[in-house]
Amino acid sequence: MSEIYLDNAATTPMTPVVIDEMTKQMKESWGNASTGYSFGRHAKLVMEDSRHVIAQSINAADNEIIFTSGGTESDNTAIIQTAFKRQNLGKHIITTAVEHEAVLKPLHFLADHGFEVTYLPVDENGNISIDDFKAALRDDTILVTIMMENNEVGSQMPIHEIGEILKDHQAWFHTDAVQAYGLMPIDVKADHIDMLSTSAHKINGPKMIGFLYRRDGISFPSFIKGGDQETKRRAGTENVPGIAAFAKAVELNTSAVKKERRNRYYDFKQKIVRALEENNIDFAVNGLINQTHVLNLWFKGISTYVMQTDLDLAGIAVSGGSACTAGSIEPSHVLTAMFGADSPRISESIRVSFGALNTEQDIDRLIKTVIKTTQKLKQINGED
Repeated sequence: MSEIYLDNAATTPMTPVVIDEMTKQMKESWGNASTGYSFGRHAKLVMEDSRHVIAQSINAADNEIIFTSGGTESDNTAIIQTAFKRQNLGKHIITTAVEHEAVLKPLHFLADHGFEVTYLPVDENGNISIDDFKAALRDDTILVTIMMENNEVGSQMPIHEIGEILKDHQAWFHTDAVQAYGLMPIDVKADHIDMLSTSAHKINGPKMIGFLYRRDGISFPSFIKGGDQETKRRAGTENVPGIAAFAKAVELNTSAVKKERRNRYYDFKQKIVRALEENNIDFAVNGLINQTHVLNLWFKGISTYVMQTDLDLAGIAVSGGSACTAGSIEPSHVLTAMFGADSPRISESIRVSFGALNTEQDIDRLIKTVIKTTQKLKQINGED
């Protein structure tokens, strides 16, 4: 029995072309890009060519891209360094209650150091209210950090509207685009985004490489202390093979490919929901059915652990929530924010997230297995 991977919000498999590119650069571009002799100059050229490809993907300038170890480092850098750099202008920060831990934990750290953080609530679709945001914005707000797409339910935040509001405000605008990058069109200039975080392993690239977009004119000290790499913005010898593989993954994600995937994932969602309804499965969708890659489903009366285990035994990998908390007994803070701490959805939901390699046959087998599991459990519980 072949295994089916449906947890692409957690990570994605590297595609063969990306693996080939990384292998090639490990053989040919292993020199230190900060050195001046031929080995270093070659590595530097590969890195700068890759930077250009990545910058173009979000309508940024090459010098606005800082390579990092991934989304967590990028988030931490943008949030913590902005706060300490700008604390003379105010100590107020705005975020949402459903951010990734890579955003929430730096904010908890800052709260312990005297900063005030406003956590915007979300509705039952996982969306914030622009009116709530406007009401929270103050003269002493120095940073707004709001994710582009939620990693647990796929809700999309009103990034453009927020950027328009902030373009004449002192607050810098950061967005965690880890889930959206590679699927949704992004234009940092049109959306007035000051900082943006991504990670390569979410778009079929390698782990331990990402970037932080930092708008020209935004400056703060390097978060990682050491050498003068990345024009003194991020210390540490550059991972040139990883950077080149990241750029290859970006090149493969053309606008046409992104559109095709959004449409295909939406069709997958519609097919799953329709099949569950036709088979009288007692379920609900957590959030909205949109064109993101995430579908969060509540199976009423069936624990997340039981459903996830049954699917795993059938060779199908799905998640009980965020990949960074899936092994924890702590409830999903996203579902808690959406439905309240007493909602059964928190302990009876699974997250299905699609990727470039998923097929109609994968979805058919998922549907068949879920129906079989729910019907079996109903019989065990004497509901038939």
